[in-house]
Amino acid sequence: MNTLPLAEPSSVEAAEASLALARELQPICRSITGDGLRETLRILNREVPLTIREVPSGTQVLDWTVPNEWNIRDAYIKNGRGERLVDFQKCSLHVINYSVPVKATMTRGELEPHLHSLPNRPTAIPYKTSYYREAWGFCVTEQQREALGDGPFEVCIDSSLKPGTLTYGELLIPGSRKDEFLVSTHCCHPYMANDNLSGIVLSVQLAKRLLNSQPRLSYRFLFIPGTIGSITWLALNDSSRIRHGLVLACLGDAGGFTYKKTRLGDAVIDRVVQHCLSYSKTPYAVRDFIPYGYDERQYNSPGFKLPVGTLMRSPNGGYAQYHTSDDNLDFITRDALAGSYEILCAIVDVLEHDGAYLNLKPRGEPQLGKRNLYDRAQDDTLALLWVLNLSDGAFSLLDIAERAKLPFTQIRHAAQRLTAAGLLRPLVNHE
Repeated sequence: MNTLPLAEPSSVEAAEASLALARELQPICRSITGDGLRETLRILNREVPLTIREVPSGTQVLDWTVPNEWNIRDAYIKNGRGERLVDFQKCSLHVINYSVPVKATMTRGELEPHLHSLPNRPTAIPYKTSYYREAWGFCVTEQQREALGDGPFEVCIDSSLKPGTLTYGELLIPGSRKDEFLVSTHCCHPYMANDNLSGIVLSVQLAKRLLNSQPRLSYRFLFIPGTIGSITWLALNDSSRIRHGLVLACLGDAGGFTYKKTRLGDAVIDRVVQHCLSYSKTPYAVRDFIPYGYDERQYNSPGFKLPVGTLMRSPNGGYAQYHTSDDNLDFITRDALAGSYEILCAIVDVLEHDGAYLNLKPRGEPQLGKRNLYDRAQDDTLALLWVLNLSDGAFSLLDIAERAKLPFTQIRHAAQRLTAAGLLRPLVNHE
């Protein structure tokens, strides 16, 4: 079996690189289509070799249709003195994503139905969208709303909504097997750092690590607009080789981990993630699947039944800053990104190295002392004995780790030592 680099020595470096990339991406106004999404993917393509796909508006994808492309150049609300009271150039959240163009002079009463704020968070700008129905509006802080005055106001949204394409990025890292691990992350949200710059930048770092290895599994990375992106990919591609998968989102805040299981909750990825989280130093919660959330609900739909879970820290909708301007670069931390990267690497490590072994001296317990295998810590000796006892070809290393209540890494190292000593043989065809 191959050996991937350990995550620990590079986790801080990966987190620093993630933060730098997040800072570069934050100012771009992304949406489910358009130039902001393309610019984001071009930057990611500089980091890892993506294939950029364009799917024309109007394309039928399952029960959906690829929408018209949206682009925006500027937007503002000005008072009578020409001062910008609300300015898209200062924060891309100020405009409802997918707003149709507007150029008008309005009273406060005419403008009011198109203003959105959060009374319970008076300094935060909400994030709102109108992807599939034509509308327009401005998102402002409650303080801005209260200070606007009576008008009249010059209102401008310099946008376009017309036939174009939906863009997404894809990277396949071939392994020695054709079985695939899908890593999917949405890259349509503007501004917000946790949801979902964190998922984007950590996917990049994981892809870089795998590109520098010779993996056993093949790894497919998707950088897609939410919902319509996964539906489009599923409609136009063969998903039959996907054996494991994760949707990555909200991985940069200081909260504990949250894992949302696959549709049936008994997939290998469910076991692997829970095993890795149980040996992390971070609190975690495991949630059953519900058909609401991120793109896992498309992958797990009954026509595909792909075993794709979702890894997060604070879950979507589960923190006060969610979908507001308070989800900014100050909200994500280097330590949280480093910890998330380590968990991702641990998950990959289990899937890359899990397998069944055969005890070559199964009659009685082999003498470990004469093979210099009995001079380690008690847990290491116990790991050796568990591996020997359960290596009859019927149990994988993950099975043994769960039964022994020991970390997978410790069980794997025990198997390596026993193999080197001639006591164990890997069953290479074990899936």
